[in-house]
Amino acid sequence: MQKTTILTDIEGTTSSISFVKDVLFPYARAKLPDFVRRHGHEPDVRRWLDAVAIEISASACQDAVIVETLQGWIDEDRKHTALKALQGMVWDAGYRDGDFTAPLYPDVAPALRDWHAAGHPLAVYSSGSVPAQKLLFAHTDDGDLTPLFSGFFDTEVGGKREAGSYRAIADRLGTSPGDILFLSDVVAELDAAREAGLRTALLDRREDYPQPRTGAAANGHMRVESFADIDVAA
Repeated sequence: MQKTTILTDIEGTTSSISFVKDVLFPYARAKLPDFVRRHGHEPDVRRWLDAVAIEISASACQDAVIVETLQGWIDEDRKHTALKALQGMVWDAGYRDGDFTAPLYPDVAPALRDWHAAGHPLAVYSSGSVPAQKLLFAHTDDGDLTPLFSGFFDTEVGGKREAGSYRAIADRLGTSPGDILFLSDVVAELDAAREAGLRTALLDRREDYPQPRTGAAANGHMRVESFADIDVAA
């Protein structure tokens, strides 16, 4: 019998929205200028800086302008591939230096371990870059959880509110959409996943959503407040 594959979002689903907004974003914003000064000549960094320069019609040598643009995008929470890649590099240094670890909701790690032990493949789909996803799960308060996952996906596979993205993920995972359960706190993402044939669960955590999203607000998606409430077999 085919085991359900569990595909999870991160922000607002496994980790508090406040961790990303109040810890990771400000850290990247503050560290970017020095990071670019020290590493801007390295090819893996330069390619992303040049991509931003082309987009904003700035000279490739105007790193100060590029950094200022990136900081503005952080303030806007813009979902830009170059920004996500550079943020991930800055966060990598922060994790390795012990400046922070990634807190998970207390129900998350036990559920992930139980699902993995029961043979359910686990994967991540987040707007944050794949390297940033791996960094987060490698440095959680519950230890390194990356061995539990068999796939990581970001917006390079497509937008999270586009049904085609979920079909592409199912194809890459080598499973049918109906055998995937997608977990997210964003109804519009769940709508897209459902359109692609995935099963869905709305994480409606009180810490992030004080007003319960029930009835029409859940738009027909299974609503849970914790990973412990999820019936994987349903």
